[in-house]
Amino acid sequence: MAQGNSGFAVWLTGLPASGKSVIAQEVKRLLAEQGVSTHILDSDELREHLTPRPTYTDEERKWFYDMVVFLAKILTGNGVNVLIAATGSCRKYRAGARSGIGRFAEVHIDCPREVCRKRDPKGLWRGVEKGAIDTLPGAGNPYEAPLFPDIRVDSSMMAIPEAAQHILEGLRQKGFLDSA
Repeated sequence: MAQGNSGFAVWLTGLPASGKSVIAQEVKRLLAEQGVSTHILDSDELREHLTPRPTYTDEERKWFYDMVVFLAKILTGNGVNVLIAATGSCRKYRAGARSGIGRFAEVHIDCPREVCRKRDPKGLWRGVEKGAIDTLPGAGNPYEAPLFPDIRVDSSMMAIPEAAQHILEGLRQKGFLDSA
C-alpha cells in the first residue's frame, strides 16, 4: 500500500439510509483481507459520545462535523486509515476534510429518497412523515450532494459487495492502494 507516514481518509456521504455504514463496514472488511487496516468514524456511534442528546441545530451540526474532521486529521496524521460514514449534509463540512487531510477521497453514496424511505432502518423517514422529525437531511434540512465526488456509488443499483469493490478500485486509481 502506498501510504508513506500518513493515512488516508475516505468520507462516505449520502442521504440517511443510503447505505453509508454498511458499505463502510464492507470496505473495511475487504481492506483487512488485503492487509490494510482502517478505523471507521461512524456518525451514529460518534454522536452517542459527542452529542448524546442531539438537537441537530446548524450550530451543533457544524461543531459535530468539525470534530469528525479533527478526529480524522489526528488519526491520518498518525498513519491510521479512516473511513468516515456520515451524512455530512453540507458541502462545507466535507470541504474542511478535503482541505485539511492530505490523502482524502469523497465517496457519494447516491440513492433516491424513495429507496432510502423504504430501507429506513432507524425509522427516521417515518419520523419525518409523522411530523416528529423536521431536521432530517434530504427532508426537513437540505442535503448538498457532492458536485465532483472522487467516487460515486449508486446504492440503489449496486449490492453492498459490488459497491465496496467499486470504492476500492477508486482508491487504487487515486494511488491510496497498491494495484491488485
